Amino acid sequence: MSLAGAITRQFPFGLRWLGASFWRLEHAFERARASGRVEDDARIRIFAVMLCFGVCFCALAMGAAQAALFASPARSGGAGWTPPQARADIVDRQGRLLAADLLHYGVYIDPSEVWDIKATRQALAQALPGVTAARIDRALSGGRRTFLAGGMTPVQKAALHRLGLPGVTFEPEQKRIYPLNRTASHLIGFADTGGEGLAGAELALNEDVRALAGGSAVVPLSIDLRVQGALEDELRKAAQTYGPKGAVGIVAHVHTGEILGMASYPDFDPNLASTASADARLNRAASSVFEMGSTFKAFTVAIGLDAGVATMASTFDARTPYQLGYRTINDYHASRKVLTLVEVFQHSSNIGTARLAVGVGPERLSRYFDALGLTTAAKVELKESASPLTPKVWNEDAVASTSFGHGMNVSPLALTRAMLPLLNGGKLVPLTIRRQEPGFRPESKRVLSETTSAQMLQIMRANVTGGSGGKADAPGLSVGGKTGTGEKYDPAIRRYNGKRQVSSFAAVFPTDGPLENDRYFVLILLDEPHGTPETFGYSTGGWVAAPATGNVIARIAPFLGVSRHVGPMADQPRLASAPSAIEEAL
Repeated sequence: MSLAGAITRQFPFGLRWLGASFWRLEHAFERARASGRVEDDARIRIFAVMLCFGVCFCALAMGAAQAALFASPARSGGAGWTPPQARADIVDRQGRLLAADLLHYGVYIDPSEVWDIKATRQALAQALPGVTAARIDRALSGGRRTFLAGGMTPVQKAALHRLGLPGVTFEPEQKRIYPLNRTASHLIGFADTGGEGLAGAELALNEDVRALAGGSAVVPLSIDLRVQGALEDELRKAAQTYGPKGAVGIVAHVHTGEILGMASYPDFDPNLASTASADARLNRAASSVFEMGSTFKAFTVAIGLDAGVATMASTFDARTPYQLGYRTINDYHASRKVLTLVEVFQHSSNIGTARLAVGVGPERLSRYFDALGLTTAAKVELKESASPLTPKVWNEDAVASTSFGHGMNVSPLALTRAMLPLLNGGKLVPLTIRRQEPGFRPESKRVLSETTSAQMLQIMRANVTGGSGGKADAPGLSVGGKTGTGEKYDPAIRRYNGKRQVSSFAAVFPTDGPLENDRYFVLILLDEPHGTPETFGYSTGGWVAAPATGNVIARIAPFLGVSRHVGPMADQPRLASAPSAIEEAL
């Protein structure tokens, strides 16, 4: 049996045909040689070579057509291809761009293709001032193609390409950019070159941002850039005036828990996050904890009202210091008289607040603090949310201290979350950095009665119209609030240092109208501010934080649809006909 016959029997049809054709061609060569016609042999061989090239060309053409028509964009790297490190755009609640992926280029050098090393070195040094001469020399003297620099914009790439340098090539790459630079830097956060979020919303919403990459969908945040801009501007002015170590500003919707603005000072440029200091990158609103001082008196008064220990007309003797065990509690501005509960709040009386807290009792006060979320990290998507420092034992000493904001450290976000039930009808809601639809109301837990919440709005308004919060008033906007001045404990002197203060103002507006109306919470906090001649040397919350709060409210009210009242103010919040005390819920 011939070899051709063996091939015909042993292999599939296609191979059998190919084998038979090969042997027929070989026999043709043999016949041409045998006949002595050498030119026929040459023709046949040329034809065979052409046939092989033709077959190969057809195979390549079919493969290219299949790749173009049927291969997925993700595998081909063509149009529609999404790089593995790609991230979706992040926008504010109105769709304004906060973070995006843009096409950039990496520069590579292949020394084997460089014609003139000296000229290339000189041209690269001028075109890439951020690249050191030593790095360029290493790339030019290496034995293989080397990455030189990345992050070039299309304009920069085109300028370098026009130089026509042999051996210098480019490769496309995605780069995360933050077009507003420092604006909302701590809330937006930043991502690494591999496409993973490292801080802020980039980290908190990392899965969503990665999943939506490559399409037209975006990730909207809860902040409004107009609110954010006004908040940052006023916070920066206050910081420049009073020179604190740091500062915080927060604006939140009391019913939805949406953070409409959040600022931490000092800030940083997330485009240059790797060059920013750790202090600048610190999100003080979420990651830092402070003894908040007298802003905690709002909680103590609300708890006293809700528990039935006091009414708005109850009186407290503040004529002399309050002796509690080994401690003597004094007032910063001693009034030396019997105060009603509203006056205790207006005068920010430590004595009156401590007497009220002792009446509430350690067990009941601690349960209310738990219910308000003050003993846990603020519930919000941000991974930086810090846990509080709370008393190890809830006794009368702890009750007295925490009642006016000492002996307990919480983050500004935790304070914000705990304040919302005092202002929204008594419901504890989670904070969120995600934009919610109009009319959205999150799942909530009742922690105070509607009556208590309505009374707190009245009391906080009274503090601005006739108490320590007067400098926060914005005419026509019915602002209420509470000052806070917490002295820092100084280990060097083993006591609180009156020269190192955390000064703040916690505000709400508008305080009038039904409880279900839209209402907003604003917090301004300065860490260790310094008094000025204009403040007569004082650096307390009423002097340094309240004015900034009032300025923020006056600027953001139009953006939030809050109109100024002309003439008599509208009714104060209506009280529920039948209060539902937290004691039943607890």
